Amino acid sequence: MQYRTLGRTGVQVSSLVLGAMNFGKIGRTTQDEAIAIVDAALEGGINLIDTADWYSGGESEEIVGKAIAGRREDIVLATKATMPMGDERNHQGGSRRWLVTELDSSLRRLGVDHVDLYQIHRWDPTTSDEETLSALTDLQRAGKIRYFGSSTFPAYRLVQAQWAAREHRLSRYVTEQPSYSILQRGIETHVLPVTEQYGLGVLAWSPLASGWLSGAIREGQEIATNRSKSLPERFDTSIPSNRARLDAVERLAKVADEAGLTMIQLALGFVTAHPAVTSAIIGPRTLDHLHSQLAAADTVLSADVLDAIDAIVPPGTDLAPHEKFDTPPALLDPSLRRR
Repeated sequence: MQYRTLGRTGVQVSSLVLGAMNFGKIGRTTQDEAIAIVDAALEGGINLIDTADWYSGGESEEIVGKAIAGRREDIVLATKATMPMGDERNHQGGSRRWLVTELDSSLRRLGVDHVDLYQIHRWDPTTSDEETLSALTDLQRAGKIRYFGSSTFPAYRLVQAQWAAREHRLSRYVTEQPSYSILQRGIETHVLPVTEQYGLGVLAWSPLASGWLSGAIREGQEIATNRSKSLPERFDTSIPSNRARLDAVERLAKVADEAGLTMIQLALGFVTAHPAVTSAIIGPRTLDHLHSQLAAADTVLSADVLDAIDAIVPPGTDLAPHEKFDTPPALLDPSLRRR
């Protein structure tokens, strides 16, 4: 396992992060299975676990809390907030009212008195940066969080948040958690240059592109991943963007074979090769999934392999741009772009 400094915090974290989204009803990973996965991940050198209040309605946090009981000090623990928790309209977002309340709920579910990294799961356009950063700064000073970060923020919002922190003399985001894979490279255009400029740690989610890069999806065989059942439109190869992904996967598989690598090693090695990326978040649903992903922990891709990847999916290219989660609200809601 490789270890990198998380932004400018001085905290050393593993190049692979254990993501817990599949713990609970989303991925149907049980408590016993999760404990086995956490045990194996820690034994394999992973020291950062990432979850969120929204994952299975808090169940993931509860499962993680039980799995890490008795060894909290050996783990860099991260969770997130802002996604809707139920139907109440104020049980979401980046307001002080909600963040203060929901952090206490997360700590209770996790069974801890603090988290190392508290992340804003999505940018909340209805709440000012000053409001959110002020609440996070106070929670940090209270000892309930050590650091805080953002997740899936567009580049201009990252810059705005850094400016707001300086303008109002508040603590700032020290990490960003974007979606990044060989098939979704759009963040190389704007987001990663910004994170490098401000010294943010980058924890990349979906490095296997929801299973497209796991080796399980190939031409001529039935697509049967967990995501293909819950989000079938993302795997329907009659859709042009999915066809483009499958074509790229076939070419990438040849690159991996020639390099003596699995597709998982190629995919994770690509993400962790970028100098702006601290770690790649893996989200194993089973112990077998974890072992296949841990095998990529020390993978270093040669320049020839990285060049071959660039030839298949050019730098800065998203093969499925409609699946990005950082689109400005005015592009989605016509009322926001009309007087």
